Amino acid sequence: MFRKKQLIHFILAAVIFITADIWIYHTLTTSFDTYVEKRDFNEISLFVQTAPKEIEEIPSWLEEVSSIIPGSKALYLAFDNNSGFFVPYASSDANVEKFYNEQKTNSDFITALDSAYYLETVKLPQTYSIQLENEMVKTRIFASPIIAENGYEATGALFIVVPVSSASSYSRLIGTFALLAAIGFLLIAWVVSFSRDPITGFMVLGLFLMVGVFVAYPLIEALRLSFMKNGSFSLDTWALALSPSYIVALWGSLRLGVSTATVSTLIGFMIAFLVERTSFKNKRVVSTLATMPVISPPFSLSLSIILLFGNNGLISKQLLHLQHTSIYGLGGLTVVQTISMFPIAFLTISGVLRQIDSTVEDASLDLNATRWQTFKSITLPLTIPGILSAWMLVFTNSLADFANPLLLSGNLRVLSTEAYMMVTGRMNDLGGGAVLSFLLLLPTVSAFMVQRFWVSRKSFVTVTGKPSTTLTELTTAPVRKTLTVLTWAILGFILMLYLTIIAGAFVKNWGIDYTFTLSNWKAIPDSWDSIVSTLTLALISAPLAGIIAMAAAMLIVRKKFPGKRFLEVLMMTPYAIPGTLIGIAYVIAFNKQPLILVGTGAIIVINYVIRELPVGLENGITALHQIDPSIEEAAQDLGADVPTVFRTIVLPLVRPAFLSSMTYTFVRSMTAVSAIIFLISAKWYHLTIKILSYSENLRFGLASVLCTMLIGVVLGVFGLMNLLVKDDKLTQKTISSR
Repeated sequence: MFRKKQLIHFILAAVIFITADIWIYHTLTTSFDTYVEKRDFNEISLFVQTAPKEIEEIPSWLEEVSSIIPGSKALYLAFDNNSGFFVPYASSDANVEKFYNEQKTNSDFITALDSAYYLETVKLPQTYSIQLENEMVKTRIFASPIIAENGYEATGALFIVVPVSSASSYSRLIGTFALLAAIGFLLIAWVVSFSRDPITGFMVLGLFLMVGVFVAYPLIEALRLSFMKNGSFSLDTWALALSPSYIVALWGSLRLGVSTATVSTLIGFMIAFLVERTSFKNKRVVSTLATMPVISPPFSLSLSIILLFGNNGLISKQLLHLQHTSIYGLGGLTVVQTISMFPIAFLTISGVLRQIDSTVEDASLDLNATRWQTFKSITLPLTIPGILSAWMLVFTNSLADFANPLLLSGNLRVLSTEAYMMVTGRMNDLGGGAVLSFLLLLPTVSAFMVQRFWVSRKSFVTVTGKPSTTLTELTTAPVRKTLTVLTWAILGFILMLYLTIIAGAFVKNWGIDYTFTLSNWKAIPDSWDSIVSTLTLALISAPLAGIIAMAAAMLIVRKKFPGKRFLEVLMMTPYAIPGTLIGIAYVIAFNKQPLILVGTGAIIVINYVIRELPVGLENGITALHQIDPSIEEAAQDLGADVPTVFRTIVLPLVRPAFLSSMTYTFVRSMTAVSAIIFLISAKWYHLTIKILSYSENLRFGLASVLCTMLIGVVLGVFGLMNLLVKDDKLTQKTISSR
């Protein structure tokens, strides 16, 4: 219950702030309107003095008014000595003359002409909406005399129509800031006055502000565009998107997403289990190789597949002489996407397997359960949150991918490619691309809700304060050897693809001229600025994404607050949207007031953090589901506040998820293509865009050099990050056999 005194203080503070806010808004807008009117008045007075002496030159002179005051139009009225009235002679826009003829009996217009007759320049007291260049524009109208050489009489009068767009834009901007200031003050005052835990309240407000500005706002802009056609409201774009042609593309996306997610999750679980829960020796090597596909640009593996197994591929055509096989279509695309995306499943499931307290498995074995029974009844169920999270992340990533389908889809139509082509192709239809992208949200949201419903019905807590540092081998030697062979076979295939990229850096033209050359390496000095900017932005993004993801996961799992599910959905939404749409939406939303960020490095960092935040959030939520909240409650009972609990309790316990989030954000930032292609600038250019440019121009040697260098840089920084943030002994296991 709210105390009466608190409520009175809140209402009083709100009234005072809102009153001051309105006064400041009114003062600023009034002052700006006065300044603009005075400026326009002075400009018009100077322009009138340049009127030509010959009346035949008046029409061409009127055209110059738009260069003095942008967007303005003018009507010249000559003074008729016989009738003693001003009559229209020439106009820079026929609509202005038409409007004058309709309004000339208006008392304001009559008064303005009288003032011009007596050599006075005046502004009409009202604003008028006039159709200029096929749209209605709100304008101010000035009337000024054309004074004869003797200085005592008017030879004509000039009506100048000036759009008020600049003043209106400023007024809207100030109004937006005033409204946001009022909302922000009310929210902060509410938290301070009524919240038992203000720090948590401020963290929640911060997250809502972040997703509101950088997720909801661009999506609203994209949604608005989807209902616009030629500047007016229309449902034609939605009707086109729901036609049978694009429904087929949606079905193709679903088939590709399900097949990729299923195969990727199986492979990711197999390798993660081998690394985390068996006595396999080469764990570090396998972990490094298993994460390599996210280190390279998404289209590089597709190029390798085409060069090796395409219609004229090195293996398919020159070595095996295959005639009727094709890598294009659902099968080949599933292979490439699986190779590119199974590291998501591997990283997610690895963190879960590492956190499982093996004392539960030991208890099962002590009760004479077999290794298979223990795995089936203990280990696998405890891994379900990670498996479902991995499947959902790969599924949504597959739906949003456009680079691989662009190269390998063949006859398979998918929505992401259709949306990309609609936006960047001949149609250049931003609204159409937005509609197709919104269709992709339907299966993503459905998968998200199913995963959340399943996890919420069960308990997966195993870490209760003192986890075991040993685990018992659950696999027999034959099973372990089988897993090892399958893992090395998959990693060997991936390694072959990367060797193709490296080999391409030393040949003149892969597939045509295999002559050895070092000339391709000139691409590195030519791209040095792109290398530096790409690395700088990625290093800034990685820790930001990791910390925000873990803090958000703690709030979502441990705290109760209004709108929690809505916040979670908004934070997960960017992963389901094609990067092309996010890039375009960011350009639309942040290339105008009140936030002009396009062209800066900040917009690229924001894009990285927002795009990759769902992975860290899923990892954090999965890890926290296994940690008993009584550990944090004990710290709070001893006087620790929320930041202290997060820093000293939560973050160390979710260290694997935190490191996974940081490293994944870093490598994805280094290899991003789809969204940042619209956000780069001359100062902040991206290395993958240069690689894509080389690839599109068939300069595969130069592209291979940059790909090779990019992989080396990412691996080096990845290793350095692991050295700087060493894992402790909390989750390390010593394998024992029975």
